[in-house]
Amino acid sequence: MSTPDPLNRDILRLAVPALGALVAEPMFLIVDAALVGHLGVVPLAGLGIAGAVLQTIVGLMVFLAYATTPAVARRFGAGEFSSAVRAGIDGLWLALGLGAVLALVGSLATPGIVSLFGASAEVTEQAEIYLGISMWGLPAMLIVFAATGLLRGMQDTVTPLWIAGLGFAANALLNWLFIYGFGWGIAGSAAGTVVAQWGMVAAYAVMIGRLARRHAASVLPQREGVRGSARSGGWLFLRTVSLRAALLATVAVATMLGTDELAGWQIAFTLFSTAAFALDALAIAAQALIGKGLGAGDEAGVRRVLRRTVAWGAWFGVIVGVLVAATSGVMGLVFTGDASVAALVQPALLVLAIAQPVCGVVFVLDGVLMGAGDARYLALAGALNLVPFVPVLVLIAVLQPTGAAGLAWLAAAFFGVYMLARLLTLGWRVRRPEWVTVGG
Repeated sequence: MSTPDPLNRDILRLAVPALGALVAEPMFLIVDAALVGHLGVVPLAGLGIAGAVLQTIVGLMVFLAYATTPAVARRFGAGEFSSAVRAGIDGLWLALGLGAVLALVGSLATPGIVSLFGASAEVTEQAEIYLGISMWGLPAMLIVFAATGLLRGMQDTVTPLWIAGLGFAANALLNWLFIYGFGWGIAGSAAGTVVAQWGMVAAYAVMIGRLARRHAASVLPQREGVRGSARSGGWLFLRTVSLRAALLATVAVATMLGTDELAGWQIAFTLFSTAAFALDALAIAAQALIGKGLGAGDEAGVRRVLRRTVAWGAWFGVIVGVLVAATSGVMGLVFTGDASVAALVQPALLVLAIAQPVCGVVFVLDGVLMGAGDARYLALAGALNLVPFVPVLVLIAVLQPTGAAGLAWLAAAFFGVYMLARLLTLGWRVRRPEWVTVGG
């Protein structure tokens, strides 16, 4: 009887809790929407504007977790536990500094930002209330990102799951209390979320304080360490900007095609994003294991992790692709109840289904190179990926094909051209030796 492969166990040990924590994060906004929705259409519309702004800021700042994980994991793999914890703490100080600046600037700029959406006076007022209060939760959100990266680098994805779960529960309770118990309206929703976010920071502070004492690591910021975190994080920030640019450009073209096509694209992208949660969890496991292996000087083990996680990503993509293809005819009905929308979106969903194995490998390779600390290449590749993608988008915008064919062409541009470009640039990199730099 064969024994289970320890590498498979390691991947699952890291990926499964990471998936739980990833799912908990968007639940904050879902709870806010559910509770604010009962206040009326105007507050909910205001939340929609404020939520879009916050999600954009938070999406751009997620590099704090991605930059901290490999820095910590590499030192952890080298057996330099004190240095590993200190590297993570430097990431926390960077997060605090960035968060403080964003909170101050964001709170002052809130009226101007909200006015850009051109909403009615009533909706604008609600959006300003929610966003103005929520800005003061940004430092907490960024600290949580960096703290999560620290623990992932220490090969611990269970603690972030527990803290995310407790934070979600506290958020729901505090929102209900502040909105309905105290009668604060949409301001209560924002305040409840901010309090929950700072509560998560307190929980992380306790856990990381224990780690620092156990490994005799200083909790004071180290100038070189903060500077190194900022340097690596800056490249990953640029990588994230290129991803956001691709997403926003695709939505812009979908808007040009028509309202029905835009709704259909939202369905296709929602399914893509849902599958991405599981693939992100696998990429997180790859980050932690690759960083640890490189720190330990285990090049053979690193390449084994690469092969195994890529295989898992491809097979998961096949499974998801089959599921998407099998349900493509009814997904439009599930989301809208409209048979015409179901017919409109089905060809695009079939394109998504075919592309899923490619998407699975791309997500994993992204995690592998992040784990190797290859942030500069990821930033440059992100810009390079736009080179074939943007002209295709421009062509679709000029020709403006409508209906199911137009939406299918748009899906082919994003899930085909853009994701294939990412596969080629990432795949080329991992086949070369430069990214494998062993040592702590």
